[in-house]
Amino acid sequence: MNQMIFGLSSMATRPVLADLAAHLGHAHGVPARFESAGGVEVARRVREGAEADLLVLAEGALAELAAEGLVLAGTVRPLWVSQVVVAVPDGAQVPALATESDLRTALLSASGIGYSTGPSGTALLALIGRLGLAGALAGQLVQAPPGVPAGSLLASGRAELAFQQRSELTGLPGVVVVGPLPGDAAIDSVFGGGVLASSARPDRAREVLDLLGSDAASGIARARGMRAFGSRG
Repeated sequence: MNQMIFGLSSMATRPVLADLAAHLGHAHGVPARFESAGGVEVARRVREGAEADLLVLAEGALAELAAEGLVLAGTVRPLWVSQVVVAVPDGAQVPALATESDLRTALLSASGIGYSTGPSGTALLALIGRLGLAGALAGQLVQAPPGVPAGSLLASGRAELAFQQRSELTGLPGVVVVGPLPGDAAIDSVFGGGVLASSARPDRAREVLDLLGSDAASGIARARGMRAFGSRG
């Protein structure tokens, strides 16, 4: 297995896949490279015939592409679960988030609330609706462009709170991760992988996908703020 395996992924899994690509090369002699962009952009590229071997996306987007015949039947599998966290600008007062009431207070107090075009943003809007705050917060919501971390809205002063996958907010300059959402308000996003129908090396791509779901890969993903699908932590 010495031919390069090329994958496309959403931004949320970029740090994990960068580490895993290095691991695949060192531990298994498998050359692999992943290119990351916003999930909407990745899906568009796949629909327009992008040549790649593997696809790693949020499970909903992955399922849609599989239903369209763009991902090989039987190859789609869940890989990792990512927790959505709250972040604030560096130096700002850290809001309490122990209860759902704390979360409501933090949301209503923020002059700007940053969120993404990805699954975390969709889930946040659903949560705001469930909390009955859609109308009250309509003027405070600021969506980051596709592929741009919601945390960048904190650094630029356009938002006082940001919600996104932990892997996308951790380590951003000018950003402090406060923690996950409390109790029943917690948001988890599942990311999975599949072999693209356009792959010229589908058998090798399947082998790499199996390696991405291995115990060793799960340990690397955990270090980047994700946990293996099916595990409790």
